[in-house]
Amino acid sequence: MDTRVETNRSATALRALKVLEVLGEANGPQSVVNVAEALGADRSTAYRMLMTLMDAGYVARDARTGGYRLGYKVLTLGRSLLARDERNELILSCLHEISAETQETAHYSVLDRDAAVLVLRAKGTQLVTVDFQIGDRAPLHCSSIGKALLAYQDARLVEEVIAAGLPQMGPNTITDPARLRAELESVRIAGYAYDELEFAPDMRCVAVPVFEEGGVVRGGISLSGPASRYTPGKLKQLKDDVVAASRRLSRQLGATAE
Repeated sequence: MDTRVETNRSATALRALKVLEVLGEANGPQSVVNVAEALGADRSTAYRMLMTLMDAGYVARDARTGGYRLGYKVLTLGRSLLARDERNELILSCLHEISAETQETAHYSVLDRDAAVLVLRAKGTQLVTVDFQIGDRAPLHCSSIGKALLAYQDARLVEEVIAAGLPQMGPNTITDPARLRAELESVRIAGYAYDELEFAPDMRCVAVPVFEEGGVVRGGISLSGPASRYTPGKLKQLKDDVVAASRRLSRQLGATAE
């Protein structure tokens, strides 16, 4: 182990960030006890973390329950990531084209360490949908967008994902490392990925990578819906639409070949 890397880490900072993650993933305000349990720490440590983050504006106390939740200052951290620059405008324009053509909600997600994070979307007109929200994270091994992104990364990242475990999420989740490697190879050859009841028991999805200058894949486009409506035939039709749109967007973002 490289001890230099270890000594450059702050355990306190990592724990404070974990507090923010715990509050961000919770359904409502959390007590000190809940936060302490999630941290694997004692109550006094959790309380000090919460008080420090409150002083900084990143955590707030809920007046009704007395629990703790994220403060609105957290929003300022992501402002630059979601800024409407020329690149994001191109992506949004592509998503709106897909949505208008398919009536489905189109999502653009980026690779963030061990997950695909939804950062942009264009709302469709279908009444029955899978309502993913900006900031939602999808596992790399069992979501269509996760597989579409992971397939084009360094083999080392694939092995890190496998080493971290391949938990069963849906009835068809790929949990065997050899099968996942083969699946990712198939995605690279085909240029798209399906989720056939892998992430959830009643959902199918299709995703494609978006290539940028130098053939780099940082993000991708996906469509998701209930299995009752996303039949295999419907999924193939949507795949053709999203592949064509992704190719146009890739060219706009500087890709010369896919």
